[in-house]
Amino acid sequence: MKAATESKVWWKEPWPWLLMAGPAVAMVGCGVTIWLAVSGADKEIVQGVSKQGLKVEQVQATAAPARQERP
Repeated sequence: MKAATESKVWWKEPWPWLLMAGPAVAMVGCGVTIWLAVSGADKEIVQGVSKQGLKVEQVQATAAPARQERP
């Protein structure tokens, strides 16, 4: 008599590939994220702008005080 179930080699079964697909997709996504983080440089701050933590403010020029006209 022949055995009712014949076992296949593991790479011909769909389940191992399905289980490996999740971590493989996560590794590809991690690589893409790292590539985007490294390749996209931040823009430099222009003159007249001050950065304190996450807050960026326009710095007013230190000009001579305005003259007040007297009546």
